[in-house]
Amino acid sequence: MVYQKQLVVVLAPAKLNLSLDVAGLLPNGYHDLDMVMQTIDLYERITLRRSADLTLRLPGSFVPPNDKNTAYKAAVAFFHYTGLLAGVDITIQKHVPVRAGMAGGSADAAGVLVGLNELYNAQLSMSELCAIGAGIGADVPFALMGGTCRVKGVGDLIKPLPPCPDCWFVVVMPSVGISTPEAFKRYDIMGSPVHPDCERQEQAIRENDLAAMCTAAGNALEHCSGAVETAAICKQLNAQGAITSLMTGSGAAVFGVFDDGQKAKQAQQALQAGYDQVYLARPVRGGARVLPRPAKKDHTPRREE
Repeated sequence: MVYQKQLVVVLAPAKLNLSLDVAGLLPNGYHDLDMVMQTIDLYERITLRRSADLTLRLPGSFVPPNDKNTAYKAAVAFFHYTGLLAGVDITIQKHVPVRAGMAGGSADAAGVLVGLNELYNAQLSMSELCAIGAGIGADVPFALMGGTCRVKGVGDLIKPLPPCPDCWFVVVMPSVGISTPEAFKRYDIMGSPVHPDCERQEQAIRENDLAAMCTAAGNALEHCSGAVETAAICKQLNAQGAITSLMTGSGAAVFGVFDDGQKAKQAQQALQAGYDQVYLARPVRGGARVLPRPAKKDHTPRREE
């Protein structure tokens, strides 16, 4: 008899943009991006149970659990691709801020794809999962692969890099989030004086040079994001000892890079005085992953010697 899993739990990490440049427009009208991206140990926790139906629960979150949600779309896409006549009950404990530029929704989609692949033993390759994910959202393939990557195009060209230099991140979510489409519309109107050197940053990562990695950091969308608190948060992080600080993605979250864990912890505590969502994070290798099943306790009576 073949054992069938009934439940799978997945951890799906958030991401930060160590750099983000807009290189131009692609023939299809989308922005041609050049980025260095990093997953961090701030996770969405996704529980998937076999079911005859497709249901989504987001306890404690204001994000609507409807068919427009990336997690729901990922399940539909998975079943369509595999042809499985099955369902799943999805429960997501959300920990990644929303409208933050940290790919929480993409992490959810990646977690569902990885989890369903395990739950139904579909044995899809990473390439297949990424192909499915690309149809859901631009950041989903990276959320599947994770780690440190150079990402180009619309997020479809991903080059894994060595792990980024050892560091700590203090991530601050402002009081107001940012709409990604609106951020790019403003970029098209305003442009940006910031164009980070992603090539130099990649080289710095390969050389394990944290200072050079931070010198090359930058975000072309920061200037036009419309996030009014960014500059003040960056100033506070720098005052607390950050090597550099910048906005991630299209905003609105801001993070500082620290070379010392104690300084990072002190910065987190200092920023918590003014902001509700402040996180201390570390870089992680890899993307969404299935948690191992806890070992069953052995209840066999032991013979006394």
